[in-house]
Amino acid sequence: MPASLPEDPTLDEVRSFLAPELAAQAAFDGWNEKAVLAAADLAGVDTDLARLAFNDGPVDMIDAWFQAIDEQMAAKYSADELAAMKIRLRIKALVEARLEALEAHREGLRRALAILAAPPHLRRAAKMGWRAADRMWRLAGDTATDFNHYTKRTLLSGVYGSTISVFLDDDSENFAETRAFLDRRIENVMQFEKVKARVTGRGGDRFSVARFIGRLRYRGA
Repeated sequence: MPASLPEDPTLDEVRSFLAPELAAQAAFDGWNEKAVLAAADLAGVDTDLARLAFNDGPVDMIDAWFQAIDEQMAAKYSADELAAMKIRLRIKALVEARLEALEAHREGLRRALAILAAPPHLRRAAKMGWRAADRMWRLAGDTATDFNHYTKRTLLSGVYGSTISVFLDDDSENFAETRAFLDRRIENVMQFEKVKARVTGRGGDRFSVARFIGRLRYRGA
């Protein structure tokens, strides 16, 4: 959360200011106006202004919170720190940074994902997942603009989504089960990229990315 709001804040500034607190309140009150008002009360923000900032409903509240998580993740490592890592470790570090930012808000996250899973919200949920994957790849230094730009982000969206499903119910120490799962899924992706490179070198991508991501949903895959 920014240190303070400007004297005459815009609605975007109010959303950014309150977003980090929303999940904590949503864990008790749900993603609704009660959570907005509770967050505003804690932050000393005018409640009418808070209502106006989040008058588009729970999906916009969730979206604002996910953007706050993006910012927390981005602040975890400097560009130099990431550049010193191998690409595989950069992606792992960034996913883990997101999980650390979510750790204290698993109930709020669970409620958020239940809302996003409703058919009317699936398109918006997919956009949020793509945005997170794109942010991670850009922070990792990816500059691809060809077909690889899309496959990398699609694969990472699958890895991140399946890892979240484990994370939500992980009671192991320091989320060891989630970390091990993430390692296995990243290894799957690395192997896929190696095989894809060999196949495309022979004249065409014969793999189904969608089918491959389906395999990432299962813990034992």
